[in-house]
Amino acid sequence: MADLRTTITEVGTALGMLGYDAVDTALSARPDAIDGVEPAVWDTLVRARKEGTHADAFEAAFMNGRAFLDAEDALRGRTPRLVEWKGAHRAPGDEVVPADLRVDHVYMVSCKYLSRIVVNASPQYLFERLLAGPQGKRGTDWFREVAPAEYAALYALARHASGQLFPADVAELDREQRRTLKTALEGEWPPGGLELYHALVERTANESARRWQQTLGGDAEPMLRRLLRIGSAPYFVLGASRAGFVRLRIGTPWDWRRDFELRTFDVEPRAGGQPVVAWRAVVRERVTRVEREVCGHVEVRWSHGRFSGPPEAKVYLDTPHHDVPGYFPLK
Repeated sequence: MADLRTTITEVGTALGMLGYDAVDTALSARPDAIDGVEPAVWDTLVRARKEGTHADAFEAAFMNGRAFLDAEDALRGRTPRLVEWKGAHRAPGDEVVPADLRVDHVYMVSCKYLSRIVVNASPQYLFERLLAGPQGKRGTDWFREVAPAEYAALYALARHASGQLFPADVAELDREQRRTLKTALEGEWPPGGLELYHALVERTANESARRWQQTLGGDAEPMLRRLLRIGSAPYFVLGASRAGFVRLRIGTPWDWRRDFELRTFDVEPRAGGQPVVAWRAVVRERVTRVEREVCGHVEVRWSHGRFSGPPEAKVYLDTPHHDVPGYFPLK
């Protein structure tokens, strides 16, 4: 099962779409109209509700579901016959729409609560393939590829400090050795390690930004749309941010091309606790000719701790959702 708060927000949103007057009434009904929720999951939700766990998440999700039921852009007051919950499993194939719920086989809904992450991919898939096509399996060790000298120096120090008989080449570590090394390195780096890590961070950020810019060439618009999760099918985002509710209709490339044009797309390496590449796009509205800015950043980090899983690239959206070109407020 997905983590509890995620399950609450997704199933709670589905419950709100069914027209019940309150969260507790909907939970007690365990409606057959929601598909994919096993009895054990219902039991967990009911128990969490009775214990008062995540009360804010229950209420916010239910209110978003009700808003979707009433919206002119969505259900227009018509109670759906079927709401399918994807749950924790991965979608098969190349996922065009990041949907958590599917309503009456038509409406695709993504539930985003207090999250600014729009993409979680391998660095190769982002910086070299520009998010095009299916991601497939995680790529090779990005740190080793773009900053080999800095990575080797950091590993040599960590290997020595661990006191273990690890191989001289980090690529030869097996799964158990990686787990042991990760545990040994929890907390602060060994003496001298922080400086070596900072060198790795700087080199990785610079090289990642350089490769991304080089691969982009002069046509960044398709990649920007993929970055913003604007795909071939329209869908909805229901959730919450620190500023309040997030209720959006996400357009398609057709909508985007009709309403906007990309003026510039820039990337810049930045210092941080991990390698960071900032990105900034300037978009002009075709009718008003007003230029708008949408910004974010990418953090490159080990996926399961130091020297453990292959690095991942987490893409964050720094611009508020309602200010993003192609994200339309739900009416």
